[in-house]
Amino acid sequence: MRKQIISVVTVVFCVILLVTSAGASESRDCERKIIIFDSKIQAKKQDPIVAKYGRVVKHLDIINATVAMLPAKARERLAKEPGILRIEDDLDVSTCESQIDVNPEQALPWGIDRVDADLVWTVSTGYGVKIAVIDSGIDLDHPDLAANIKGGFNTINHKKTADDDYGHGTHVAGIISASNNSIGVVGSAYNAELYAIKTLDSMGHGKISNVIEAIQWCVENHMHIANMSIEVRSYSKSFHEAIKKASISGLIMVAAAGNNGPGLNTINYPAKFDEVVSVAATDENDMIASFSSRGPEVDVAAPGVSIYSTYLNSAYAYLHGTSMAAPHVSGAIALKLQQNPGLTPQQVVSALKQTSNRIPNVASDEQGAGIIDAFKLISTTQNP
Repeated sequence: MRKQIISVVTVVFCVILLVTSAGASESRDCERKIIIFDSKIQAKKQDPIVAKYGRVVKHLDIINATVAMLPAKARERLAKEPGILRIEDDLDVSTCESQIDVNPEQALPWGIDRVDADLVWTVSTGYGVKIAVIDSGIDLDHPDLAANIKGGFNTINHKKTADDDYGHGTHVAGIISASNNSIGVVGSAYNAELYAIKTLDSMGHGKISNVIEAIQWCVENHMHIANMSIEVRSYSKSFHEAIKKASISGLIMVAAAGNNGPGLNTINYPAKFDEVVSVAATDENDMIASFSSRGPEVDVAAPGVSIYSTYLNSAYAYLHGTSMAAPHVSGAIALKLQQNPGLTPQQVVSALKQTSNRIPNVASDEQGAGIIDAFKLISTTQNP
């Protein structure tokens, strides 16, 4: 086994979309905004309207919107243009992290073992299932991931690749589908197809419009699953509209519950949306991690403490957070979809909840239906 390890620290990783009124600016008073148009005004007609007031950045067809840099003085005038429904802030993205000591490496990560993914590999390995990792990208040359990476998209800069320069997305991808190739680690669904959707830069920052565009890409390119280890602290109507349309299209979306625990009602978006599978984090003793967010929106729980997986520069690292719990669920769903490819998002959620194992004496707001069980999930008959 390859023994390259990030050995000094492990990181609590859950990407947070911070709500601020200021975006990346071109001038002191210029802010990045999302302009949502009436359905009668399509993209080609939006440009000349927006261009009178600012610079067009990109289009978000899934919500019929344009992202633009706008001077403060122009916003009120633009909002009065016929056909414009509203103008929203393009929320900032960053990460929260803390440092802890870690234990030595292990060949089969304890999380994969705990959810019993390895027990179903004789009948399902996720083959043919397309999983988009909406994150900081993926290390495209990693020896444990390269064979399973089938494509990707950079929403920050369309001219660049989705190569990871931060590390978070690579770690998430390994939990889902690191290859079964005798080196490093093995993922839950080690034959699933990975698609790197880069929405965060080398500092772990980005914009919510990048996430919306990533969801749009998933729908257009017929992804089966989208893993979103991200969190936004405030409701966004545009974000929710994109989520709802993606769910209707059949995209199964899995999100980290957040690292805002142990307080109650600390789940944020997108995990708070009904259309998304919300995942809490557990430790090796089957206890809910202290940092894991709590709330009635939690659907299921999965391992999220000291998780060993792939990292930048062909290395491996221990990280923890609900960001690590979510991909365990995405991998389990991939195992299920290989056998039942026509399942709807609603059917998948129902099957997950029916086959999860409840933790005794732990409230539903902390664990949802309980810790997922890939073996029971695969053994349950589901008709599409």
